[in-house]
Amino acid sequence: MSVRLSTPQDYSRLVDKYDTWMFDCDGVLWHGDRIIDGVVEVLDLLRSKKKKVLFVTNNATKSRKNYKGKFDKLGVQAHVDEIYGSAYATAVYLSSVIKLPKTNKVYVIGMAGLEEELQGEGITVLGGSDPADCTLEPFTLANFTLDPAVAAVVCGLDTQMNYTKISKAFQYLTRNSDCHFIATNEDSTYPSAEGLLPGAGSISAPLRYALGRDPICTGKPSSTMLDCINAKVHYNPERTIMVGDRLNTDILFGQNGGLATLLVLTGIAVESDITGPNASPIVPNFITSSIADFRAAIDPQQ
Repeated sequence: MSVRLSTPQDYSRLVDKYDTWMFDCDGVLWHGDRIIDGVVEVLDLLRSKKKKVLFVTNNATKSRKNYKGKFDKLGVQAHVDEIYGSAYATAVYLSSVIKLPKTNKVYVIGMAGLEEELQGEGITVLGGSDPADCTLEPFTLANFTLDPAVAAVVCGLDTQMNYTKISKAFQYLTRNSDCHFIATNEDSTYPSAEGLLPGAGSISAPLRYALGRDPICTGKPSSTMLDCINAKVHYNPERTIMVGDRLNTDILFGQNGGLATLLVLTGIAVESDITGPNASPIVPNFITSSIADFRAAIDPQQ
């Protein structure tokens, strides 16, 4: 049974109870390039109480450095080493878990931020933002040369998704022996400033259908993301809380890691997901309408 936070005392007790706060970003801190009201004050409150603040996002379109720029633009305090994205988790998975040889390459369906994180781990990338692959020209195998060094295909959110990228990825996954199929995350949608749009999971769906198999997922709720955080941050799971807007990624991620979970209703999840006849079996520990509600812990009159 979830606890619904409502009183200033509820919010104050939760702030006191947990030392490490992990936040999803899209739908929790902001919508597109518009910050959610109250976020800055609440994050300042947590920092003033010496809480450890981390940002854990499935959005693979930006590198951690890019994300730092977004935080700065929106007036939110954040350090690069507090930011953990699925692009970074994917890069670490390839370099440290799979231990991809430096002579191998990765074909990317994704954007510059994903490429930047992969390259930061010494990985050579093909596809992605390459103008030759960002084309609406017809694709034919007659003009395609298979690169035998490609040992993995990585799919993230790609706003320039096209038939050429799908076709090249398909060739590598079916013709290069033991080629790894990896998705940065499986979010079906993501909340933009103007409304929902297809997410990274929708980008990998055509390949999954064509191949008849699923990719390895490195973002939430996968343990790979938490492994990346564990490698860099010391925290006590019993005094750590994951804050998110999506039950099957953020909240499940926290539960898989033995963390407390807080669902906010400013993004994907809606009331019927938690109370309706078709409510999700994934039940958060706590629920509140918005991060802004924690301002009540600053000033009981808010």
